[in-house]
This record gives sequence, C-alpha cells and structure tokens, in this order.
Amino acid sequence: MSVRQEPPLFVLNDFTILLETQHPEFETVRLTLSRFADLVKSPVQLHTYRMTPLSLWNAMSCGMKPGEMIDFLTEYGKFGVPASVRAELLQLTDRYGLLHLEEEGGRLLLVSKSPALLNELRGYSSLTAWLGERLDPRTALVPSHARGLLKQELLKLGYPVEDQAGFHVGESLPIRLQPDREGRARFELRDYQREAVDAFYRSEDGQGGSGVLLLPCGAGKTVVGIAAMSRLQCATLILTSNVASVRQWKREILDKTDLGEDQVGEYDGATKEVRPVTIATYQILTHRKSKDDPFGHMQLFNERDWGLIVYDEVHLLPAPIFRVTADIQATRRLGLTATLIREDGCEKEVFSLIGPKRYEVPWKQLERQGWIATVRCRELLVRLNDKDGRQYREAAARQQLRIAAENPGKADAVLLLLERHAGQPTLIIGQYLKQLEELARRTGAPLITGATPHEQREEWYQKFREGTITLLVVSKVANFAIDLPDAAVAIQVSGSFGSRQEEAQRLGRILRPKRAGGEAYFYSLVSEGTREQDFSFHRQLFLVEQGYEYQVEELDARDMTGAAGQPDKNGGRFASAPSMPVREEEKR
Repeated sequence: MSVRQEPPLFVLNDFTILLETQHPEFETVRLTLSRFADLVKSPVQLHTYRMTPLSLWNAMSCGMKPGEMIDFLTEYGKFGVPASVRAELLQLTDRYGLLHLEEEGGRLLLVSKSPALLNELRGYSSLTAWLGERLDPRTALVPSHARGLLKQELLKLGYPVEDQAGFHVGESLPIRLQPDREGRARFELRDYQREAVDAFYRSEDGQGGSGVLLLPCGAGKTVVGIAAMSRLQCATLILTSNVASVRQWKREILDKTDLGEDQVGEYDGATKEVRPVTIATYQILTHRKSKDDPFGHMQLFNERDWGLIVYDEVHLLPAPIFRVTADIQATRRLGLTATLIREDGCEKEVFSLIGPKRYEVPWKQLERQGWIATVRCRELLVRLNDKDGRQYREAAARQQLRIAAENPGKADAVLLLLERHAGQPTLIIGQYLKQLEELARRTGAPLITGATPHEQREEWYQKFREGTITLLVVSKVANFAIDLPDAAVAIQVSGSFGSRQEEAQRLGRILRPKRAGGEAYFYSLVSEGTREQDFSFHRQLFLVEQGYEYQVEELDARDMTGAAGQPDKNGGRFASAPSMPVREEEKR
C-alpha cells in the first residue's frame, strides 16, 4: 500500500502560506490556494502566498465558503492550521454578509445582521454623513446619492457590503446575438463564456448586475461583454483603454449582434457619437485643459439612460472615473480584466464601486482545453558591456534602471531571437522610444508608438494579420486590446519597472490559438547583475501564479558576436543554441 507524501503547505501565524513547488500535488494545490490567497514571492523551492481580507472576500463572492478554505488548509498543511489563523480567518469571513444595502419603497437602507454592529458604525465620524435615521435596531436610512461612498468607507473600515438594492432597467435596446451569418462560421458562446455571463447576471437571486469577470487575454472578454449586453437588452456605455480597443469593440458588436452601424457610436478624441451603444476611451473622459479645469466629457455618463456600463481593462480605471462611478451605483456595472492587480493599490475601489469578483477561470485550464495558445516563457540575461557597466555602477538608482533597460546588447539578442524564429509573426515590445527606434532601424520593421496616427497603426496591424509583414516594433500602445491573433512570438526589451499587470497583458498579445497550431514564445530580456532582475522577478509573479514557468537563459560573449550556431526546430539559426542552457535551479 502506497504511503501519501507529506502535504506541501506551511501555514504560518501571520496569514502567510508557503507552498513547496517540487511536491507532486503542487499544481492541484496551487490552483485552489490561488482562489483565496495572493502570490507574494516565487523562488524556486517555495512559493509564498498571503491571505488578505480582500482575497478572502473575493473568494466568497465567487461562492467559496470559509469551511472549504479551512478544510483545504487542514488537509494540505504539514502541521495543520494554527488556531490563531483559523480564528482570524473566520472572523474576517464572518464580516462578509453582515451588512447589506436594500431598497424599499424608494428608500435606500443599510441593514445589519447585528444591532451592536450598527451601533458601532454610528460611532465612526467618517460615516456620520451617510447613516441617517434609525428605522429599527438593525436598519438605518442612507441617502440615495451615498450608495457608493458608503460602500467605499465601510470597506476601508473592514466591512464589505453586499449591495442588494437593485438596479434600474435603463433605456431598452433589443440586442440579439447572431448565431449564424452567411459566409461566416457559426457563432456560439463557449461554456466558460456562458458561465461568466451567468455569474454576472445571477437572475435567480436578483443580486447580480455588478461585478468583475476575470478571463485571460485572448479568451474573448469582448464577447462576454457583448453577451451580457444581449442578456440585459439595454443601452450600454462601454469604457475602454484606447482608440484601437474602441474600434475592436465596434467590429465585434457589429459582427456578433444584429445591431447596425447607426446604433453603435464611437466617442474618442476624433469622434463624438452618442448612440444606444457608445464606446469611449478612459483618456477622453479624463481629459481636461489643466488640473484646475473640470473634466469636459464626464457628462457622457448622463447623455442617455444607460442600463449597463462596461469597464474594459478595469484594472486601468483612472481615479476620476471611480469618483463618477460612486454616484451611479443604481446602474449595472460590469468589469472585464485579465487581472485584478493594480499597481496603485486601488483593488478595494474596484471591489466596492464596480463590484466583487464574480467569476475567474484559470489560464492553464483554458490552455489545456485549447482555447488559448500554449506559451513558453523565457527570461534572457544579457550582460552590460564594460562601458555601460561602469556607467551603471556610478549612476543614481533611477538612472541605473534606465541604463539596464536600454542595454545595447539587447538589440543583438533580439536579432538572435529573430533568427531562431525566422518567419514567425513576432512583436518586439518596449518602453523607451530611443531603444525602439534603434530596433526598428536594425530590423527594418515598422515602429508603432503613441505618436503614430491611428490610421497608420491600423494599416500595419492589418498587414500583420494578413501576413504581409511578420514583424512589428511596438511601444506600450500594444499592451492592450490589439487583435493580432497569429502573433506567435513576443520579445519584451523593457517595461514599466515591476508591473505585473503589464507582463500579463504583453504575454496576452500571443495567447490567441494559432491557425497553424503550435506553441507561442514570450521572451523577456533583462540586464544581468542589475536591479532590472529584481523588477523582472516581481513582474512575473502574476503569471507564475497562473502556472507559467520562466526558464532563465544566459547569453555569453560568443552569442553577442554572432558565432555560428545550430539550426533549431523552427528552421532558424540561433547562435546560442549550444551555449544558452536552461539552468534547472533557475526555473520559475
């Protein structure tokens, strides 16, 4: 009879959880653990997770029970669950559901399961303006305009509010998904897309209509948003990250619904169309002439009686949009994103104002099912030359990061990678314009930056889709909402310091399944022995949590001088094939 190996978790008193990566059950345990704890560090042998109030409440909003969490930690913890952790976990999760908002006779009410809690809350000066007349020991009136502000403030105090006050229907708009079109493949929602819409809508209990759906890039978040519009049959305002995304949303809506051109409007720097479905950029809504001037386009929120507002790439939502959203809590709100990570720490604002996490599907699950491409992630360490190395050591901290990011050796590494993947559709993505201009010059590829006119961008994107060109050099404008399904290789030469969300979005550029099949490759070029390695490590955390493993490779002097190499399986020649071994101890 086989004896089960010791469990892989160490549950510590400070809500930290350590997971052994070499354990046979690592993948199974990681999948469940990541539902209610956040990855903090990912060294080779032990991954560090931490439970937070928000991670626990988001798990509960997706249907996970506190007992499930404790049973899981008990089963897989080497030494069980410390009593203090068990008690605090139950205390925190007990707060979820203690308070809820409801509407009765046109009045907004805050209802507490505990009269003592309502007494306690009335003692906070920050809540004085939002808690009105006490109707009974457990119920207080709330000004209707304070619905969002009260939820924000209570969350800061450690009390999540379940918003059951309902939503107004908004302007009616019949929308029918087109299941079949002449000359086109039949369109049907995938199972996980249907589940996501159902989780948002929750028609059976009437509590739906606000929340966030998490789906990998390339998994069809736009389609999920369109399906939600069809379910609700109402005028919809869609807010997204850039003009390219506006055009993509419009193409998809016209392709997958029975709406016509005259019913779908664009609202951006060049066009101001307000129609039953209007798609706007965050940039235009937050535009103003100076910091003292009002936001001239915020009136878009009141231009029609919107029944639904879709926040695409909700992790990018600017602070001024949060403020407006706090005032429109009676309108249904749908957040779409690949990751809830916000580098500004505003995850709580998303939870309280857009809504909690309603649905999430693991990236690797969709990969196994063939809905997104299999991606190999590799970090390439590139040494600074002697001159730049001396300059790096003598520079101030911030300048060191710039020197490391713009390491000239990265250009040589890019050329080697292009030779390895000759002919494959490839994106070179970076942060710094001078570096990108040099790469465009050396490769002969078109360069797309924020200054590139939208018409020119679309022309190059279309040529890339058609296969007329197979290489683009792109700045941060390619981080989001670019429909390049056949892109198979992404080479990241520099990024926004340690941005986990940016890493996920850039990998997302190559996640669409390839028509020709095969794997995709994501390379991150990092200057060896510099602070850029630390930032790179942090950037990778979210993807490691999703099950991606980074293999670390080194480029030596022979590689950089273009020594003859070996043909690889892709038919290209890569000078470092024999001299770029994967160091097993440096897999992440």
